[in-house]
Amino acid sequence: LQQFSDTGSRKEHVKITSESKPGFLERLSETFGGMLIGLVTFLLSFYLLFTNEGRALKTAKSLDEGLSLVIPLDSIHSVSQQNEGRLVHLAGALSTSKPLFDPSYGLSIHAVKLKRKVEMYQWVEYEESTEYEENGEIKKETKYSYNTEWKSEVVNSRNFDREIGHKNPSAMAVESFTAVSPNVQVGSFVLSKGLVDKIDDFKQLSLSNLEDPHADVTRAGDYFYHSENLRRPEVGDLRVSFFYAGLSGDDPYLGFADTVSVVARQRGDQLVPYHTKSGDILQILYPGDLSVEEVFQKEHESNTMKTWALRAAGWLVMFVGISLMTRIFYTLVDWFPVVRDLVNIGLKAFALCVASSLSLLTIAIGWLFYRPLWALLIMLLSVVPIVVARSRVPPKKQQ
Repeated sequence: LQQFSDTGSRKEHVKITSESKPGFLERLSETFGGMLIGLVTFLLSFYLLFTNEGRALKTAKSLDEGLSLVIPLDSIHSVSQQNEGRLVHLAGALSTSKPLFDPSYGLSIHAVKLKRKVEMYQWVEYEESTEYEENGEIKKETKYSYNTEWKSEVVNSRNFDREIGHKNPSAMAVESFTAVSPNVQVGSFVLSKGLVDKIDDFKQLSLSNLEDPHADVTRAGDYFYHSENLRRPEVGDLRVSFFYAGLSGDDPYLGFADTVSVVARQRGDQLVPYHTKSGDILQILYPGDLSVEEVFQKEHESNTMKTWALRAAGWLVMFVGISLMTRIFYTLVDWFPVVRDLVNIGLKAFALCVASSLSLLTIAIGWLFYRPLWALLIMLLSVVPIVVARSRVPPKKQQ
């Protein structure tokens, strides 16, 4: 059943759908399906947590190894054969052999990367849904609203609830792209593709010094517009902006060339990945003139942040898995409102405690072979959530 009610504006409407309330067996069947998904999610969390600890320790050992072996170069303008195959550190200004350009808009720049970003004025659909029960049926009221916005991706209006009056073009007449310089150097050394990939601090390019490239293109601010009326753009109109990363030459408008600090293996006049004894790869690049110690400190900080992010993700995956596996207890009592709410709170508390304990235990096992004392301490901490949960349970009255 579908009911439509207009709100007076063609850009907004409400749809109400209804379906019969699922029976107990149907809800139980859905719960069993959720339990299987929960079991897979639960097992996946162990893999995620355990492998994350191994990765973190391997990375830390590789960084310590690299710091003990790295050789700071005295000069970036000469290649010394004595450092062939060794891990080296250098800092200097970026340089490229040729400028990057976009002939369609008469634009060129000495940089490592040049990005053309194209946006199209399009309809965008938003929806807000609320569910309620009425006359033994589950009803869902969905409010659809439509707005026109600049979007860098084509919005498929065929998926809209109401496409009439909100139709978007199926493609853009001008495409976005990113051009990368084929040869990037610091002094006499050529950077590997992996190092060039790390140069991704994009800044918007000012277009104030450029002329309108075509009769049907108008420049306003830092955008080129394919539009007849900039104040009232129509669906399908385009605007184009440009971004650059790694300025590789002194520019009268943009300033001096960007400086980077690099740690990598010297192979001839190339800087390539260095394979550590721990089985990791070192090819590090940071913006700015950094010392060896500062470069490795930043890498350790990055490793720590990634480790904690994956720990949190692993714990969350485990919590969701346990919640799905224990959902059956909620389904069995969901026709008793008070009991249902109490069971729901209890199941969430149970999932919270078990997920915390098992996550800490898994992390401890991951550390056992590398740092046994820390592993034992974490194992002791893994018992704390269970002990706290048991202490909050009132003792049984003596008979």
